[in-house]
Amino acid sequence: MRLLVSALEHSANVHLRAVKKELSDDVRLIGIFDAELGTPLIDLRSLAIMGIVDALKKLRFFLRLKDEMLTLADSADKVLLIDSSGFNLPLAKAIKKRYPDKEIIYYILPQAWVWKKKRIPVLERTIDRLASILPFEKDHYTKDAPIEYVGHPLLDEITHLKTDLEGNGKIVFMPGSRPSEITKLMPVFREVQKRIDKPALIVIPHFFDEAKVNKLYGDISSFERTGDAHKALYESDFAFICSGTATLEASLIGIPFILVFIAKPFDYFLGSLLLKIDYAGLGNIMFTKFSDHALHPEFIQDAVTVENLLKSYDDYDSEQYFKDSKALKGYLQHGSSARVAAMIEEKG
Repeated sequence: MRLLVSALEHSANVHLRAVKKELSDDVRLIGIFDAELGTPLIDLRSLAIMGIVDALKKLRFFLRLKDEMLTLADSADKVLLIDSSGFNLPLAKAIKKRYPDKEIIYYILPQAWVWKKKRIPVLERTIDRLASILPFEKDHYTKDAPIEYVGHPLLDEITHLKTDLEGNGKIVFMPGSRPSEITKLMPVFREVQKRIDKPALIVIPHFFDEAKVNKLYGDISSFERTGDAHKALYESDFAFICSGTATLEASLIGIPFILVFIAKPFDYFLGSLLLKIDYAGLGNIMFTKFSDHALHPEFIQDAVTVENLLKSYDDYDSEQYFKDSKALKGYLQHGSSARVAAMIEEKG
């Protein structure tokens, strides 16, 4: 089987790697994915963008890439799209128009329930199998929509979950993987680490070379460097984390943490007008579906100050958080990789 894959983000490739382990050996990946998984069309490191402004700058590149994927779809038996709705949804529509009988599976669905709810009918018409990783997501679709809750990928990928709050006294800082996130957060993180004065780790993406690390992070001589986020979260006692997948990873592992996020002003302005959510962190969004309080603190934009982060750290109720994190794991039930692999290999 030739499986056309579109996995542009680092996190999408982590999920794809887990799915691939569940697939039989005769499934061959073609398209966009990490080079460790095969021979992709492009080097994913060239796609490190953040926000609307960056995306607009690369518009021509993505249009050409969509055309290449559309051509490649002709030889594919099925199509697997993972996250990245800005690229993958137009690609899905183009594939379905040219190859109406080609089965398209969408894994890590566009968060149309947050904003752009008009996308939901488009997804229902265009996608043959909607593989949802959020238990509440199907409630936003019509009764006959081809959507199924498949579990959450992080419950497959995280191998160690905390059983208590005892640790080694370390604090882990995760400023994200996008350059604009890192450069905005590192001055705050350095000062917070200095003021707390405890052993600290900083998680740096494995694909950053030394020149890029020096340019983005500045002086990190007071931090212990690591590329293993899950291990760092499991072994540490507390974390400061940029909004993103890592916040949900921390929620499931069970380490108390604070979410911080500084977006580009224009992106934040648009987001504040369009987004219909009360929280930035997915852990908080899901937890408040069955609870009357948030799982963890959040600080956004101008609220990201050294003083705010230190006060939240000092006031943190770790025992309540740990209890709540267990409830969140129960809500998600199980991992998703095996079910998605079964979808891929099911005969039409």
